[in-house]
Amino acid sequence: MSDDQDLIKLYSGQILALAADIPLTDRLEAPQASVKERAPLCGSTVTVDVSLDQGRICGFGQDVKACALGQAAASVVASNIIGRTPDEVLKARNQLSDMLRNDGPVPDAPFDGLRVLEAARGYKNRHASIMLSLEALVKAIGVASESECA
Repeated sequence: MSDDQDLIKLYSGQILALAADIPLTDRLEAPQASVKERAPLCGSTVTVDVSLDQGRICGFGQDVKACALGQAAASVVASNIIGRTPDEVLKARNQLSDMLRNDGPVPDAPFDGLRVLEAARGYKNRHASIMLSLEALVKAIGVASESECA
């Protein structure tokens, strides 16, 4: 299969549909934490705002300036983030990384929608963009957890 055909397969209709309909794109007015992450290779960025209540995510907002793959990942994450614990988010981040880099299994539910990005495994230059949302979220949760306990 040619490189052009591989790219067409990579940017499937499902990925494009997720990218076109990203939930929770309004930034929070008073988040406990905000973190911006950038993929150095492509310049994609994702900024996430998060608030926690009793160890669960109760508020989430994001600004996504990424390729369709990064947007699709951000869409899946945002669709499932409210009510999640920091441990669930960390596990999803680690599982997505393993899926992309080591041909590991798809992340567990509720983040199993990230399955749509399996086709990106062979495109290492796209991995950082795909990981942005969860990377930023893990860092933001760390900051928010400190303020929640204060």
